[in-house]
Amino acid sequence: MSETKSFNISKHALFQAYKRVKENKGAAGVDRQTISEFEGKLKDNLYKIWNRMSSGSYFPPPVKVVEIPKKSGRIRILGVPSVEDRIAQMTAKLYFEPLVEPYFHNNSYGYRPGESALDAVEITRKRCWEYNWVLEFDIKGMFDNINHELLMRAVKKILIING
Repeated sequence: MSETKSFNISKHALFQAYKRVKENKGAAGVDRQTISEFEGKLKDNLYKIWNRMSSGSYFPPPVKVVEIPKKSGRIRILGVPSVEDRIAQMTAKLYFEPLVEPYFHNNSYGYRPGESALDAVEITRKRCWEYNWVLEFDIKGMFDNINHELLMRAVKKILIING
């Protein structure tokens, strides 16, 4: 790590993040830049993200707002980040996920590596034959209502534990 950089972000990790973002495809963000256009100056664009993340000066650009109609007649708001921001987010995920993964309960399936909604359905089906009771949870708007101060305290604790 350079002495002038605040965070040890490897260029290799950033490139791996770029490859994952490319595999996921995805729409252009508010800047209208596609992954193909980003690749036009790939080396320069990746360096710019790496430099900003490493120095602690990266700030995400605004997200593109897309309204998705629901069956109920209501609308779900979807935020579409720019290609640059998706790469930065994936880079952060590559560093952060291994630190927090050990703290998740084995029966947690949402947004976990190697787990899917179908895995949750499979274990639910299996357990229906093992138990004569059911617990149901519907955490509507969980991320809208979570106490972010407590969440950030938990994140800091995990980061301190993992050095």
